[in-house]
Amino acid sequence: MSAHAASTSFEDDARDLHDHGKKVSPGEIAIGVVIGRTSEFFDFFVYAIASVIVFPTLVFPYVDRLQGTIYSFAVFALAFIARPLGSVIFIAVDRLYGRSAKLTIALFLLGTATVAMGFLPGYAQVGNWSVVLLSILRIAQGIALAGAWDGLASLLSLNAPEGRRGWYAMLPQLGAPFGLLVASGLFAFFVATLPAADFIDWGWRYPFFVAFAINVVALFARLRLVVTPEFTTLFESRALQPAPVLDTIRAEGRTIVLGAFAPLASFALFHMVTVFPLSWIVLFTRETPGRFLTIEVIGAAIGLCATLVSGLLADRIGRRTLLGSTAVLIALFAIGAPMLLDGGATGEWVFMIVGFALFGLSFGQSSGSLATSLGKTHRYTGSALTTDLAWLFGAGFAPLAALLLSSRLGLAASGAYLFSGAVCTLIALGVNKELAKRANEG
Repeated sequence: MSAHAASTSFEDDARDLHDHGKKVSPGEIAIGVVIGRTSEFFDFFVYAIASVIVFPTLVFPYVDRLQGTIYSFAVFALAFIARPLGSVIFIAVDRLYGRSAKLTIALFLLGTATVAMGFLPGYAQVGNWSVVLLSILRIAQGIALAGAWDGLASLLSLNAPEGRRGWYAMLPQLGAPFGLLVASGLFAFFVATLPAADFIDWGWRYPFFVAFAINVVALFARLRLVVTPEFTTLFESRALQPAPVLDTIRAEGRTIVLGAFAPLASFALFHMVTVFPLSWIVLFTRETPGRFLTIEVIGAAIGLCATLVSGLLADRIGRRTLLGSTAVLIALFAIGAPMLLDGGATGEWVFMIVGFALFGLSFGQSSGSLATSLGKTHRYTGSALTTDLAWLFGAGFAPLAALLLSSRLGLAASGAYLFSGAVCTLIALGVNKELAKRANEG
């Protein structure tokens, strides 16, 4: 059977199972988008947490714990380096075989790579092959995450009712706090209930096994949307069709770069309140990972509420104004964050509460903040590339850079790193505003 025929068959199955000839309601759209994003972020956070509390011991036992975590964070970054390559591959698949084929392949690859990590043998069993296998699977995750980008966030934002664009742009971002909440909760349970030896031997693997089931649910939830005639018409009417990558870069390169740097503060904070503080607590304090993972569950709930609030605020004051305002607040937070994280139990709680509140407010509006600046012909591909570069520059190396700087120069250096991300966001927003002003004057 050809790929196109298989894709058509899968679309028909999804339509028969879920459509029943009914129009897609806004509530169903929101549910499908949130489920899809939650599955992606669940996979993301499962790996991120394991890179701190599992892989330094399992894969890098031949070095000290700090060096093992640094190596683990270096492997962590591979997915973000691979994402642009994934976009090139899957945009070609999209153009040849359609969006449903692209999503099917990408989500099965993502789920398979993640669940395969649950079977990863340690260094004690296979030596350096453990590092090689982990790196290959991490690269596969990155390629798959690029393919899982479906344009639904841009579609929701562009088709939002008058005065509600901020709210609709926020909905896909709910996947991040939901994914963190579930991933942190699972790891917190196994860390708290199992002896350390059993957890390293087999307990950590179960969250990875859950990933495949979640990805299958997410696949059908998203196919439920993209295969319907209503969404096909919307994608076409909004020119959200895949364009060649090189043509897009030539036509929209400046906007893509600005769009990648606009959410830098939010994406840097993303890891500074999730992955990095966990590594600091594990490496440099006597606290147990289980306790801090519980704090992260509560922080994720705060981030969830703040993300919802961001949608309301953005519709009142504007998305770019909110992004700029939160960038200033993140810069101020970066100054005091090191003292809070190093300030004992009370300081940690304040760090996490304030950090996750700012994260929700900023991340809720970070997706496609400059998508409307892209020309219609290249909007779909340009938005995908912008997302890839934003994650690469803003998040890919954040845990590694923060840990390296902090371990050598002290926690204040991590605050300086976060501060620089806020400055980049303000510069990108300012430059884009000036370019828009000149275009209007011309």
